[in-house]
Amino acid sequence: MGNGSESKVFVVGWPIDHSRSPIIHNYWIEQHGLKGSYERQACPPEDFERFLASMEGAGFIGGNVTIPHKEAAFRGVGWCDGTAQALGAVNTLWLDGGQICGSNTDGYGFLANLDDLAPGWSSVENLDRGALVIGAGGASRAVVHALVERGFKTVVIANRTLERAQQLAENFGPACLATGLADALDRLPAPAFVVNTTSLGMGKNVELPIDVSGLPEDTLVHDIVYTPLVTPLLGAARKSGLRTVDGLGMLLHQAVPGFERWFGIRPEVTAELRALVLAGTKDAP
Repeated sequence: MGNGSESKVFVVGWPIDHSRSPIIHNYWIEQHGLKGSYERQACPPEDFERFLASMEGAGFIGGNVTIPHKEAAFRGVGWCDGTAQALGAVNTLWLDGGQICGSNTDGYGFLANLDDLAPGWSSVENLDRGALVIGAGGASRAVVHALVERGFKTVVIANRTLERAQQLAENFGPACLATGLADALDRLPAPAFVVNTTSLGMGKNVELPIDVSGLPEDTLVHDIVYTPLVTPLLGAARKSGLRTVDGLGMLLHQAVPGFERWFGIRPEVTAELRALVLAGTKDAP
């Protein structure tokens, strides 16, 4: 664990230029007057094992892992916590006695963002009504695990490829049910919570994953995509008078545990930080 003195931290991925994580962590480093740095590290998949082995020698105390290295990081660490084991993926690394340790904070960031911006979203009543998760990829794994851990009685996973949804549902127990995307609202017609974990809505892809116009008026709709901030799904939900939460806060909150691990200070997610990252996102390629 770093003590804040000349501490070097990284985010590694391929590609990596798009990452907004340096904006977040360097803001906190400056805010708390720490002597440290957080930098991007571009690493192709074939070099990741070597990068991991050289981490301590390069002077790093830890770092973040992003696409496509999260599963390789899980395989490469000497120890990881229960969340990382459940997901088979690591996004946060640190050194402990020379051993590389790992965790996965994606689910934490997902829940913390919702708790912050939509208090009461996981009330006992809503836990009973259930949640609808759109998509069955890597991001969906973290979201489904978090929802099950929070106590949702039913988590319906809807995906174009039913087999992938079924595999994911089997991994996380009897609360999880799988369905095709076209049948999502037939399987759970009145969810308390709907979240999109797919790339639908990014870039020129303006396709809506589901029709939200018939959802109950108190359904909360969330999209983990944050470019654009208001995705087509969130725009349609707002037009129907539904509550929405965008995905930028998940990025901010998932960074908190790692920063605390490396520097020994628990940072805060503020409106100023959100505005700073949002401005950087607009400038991103």
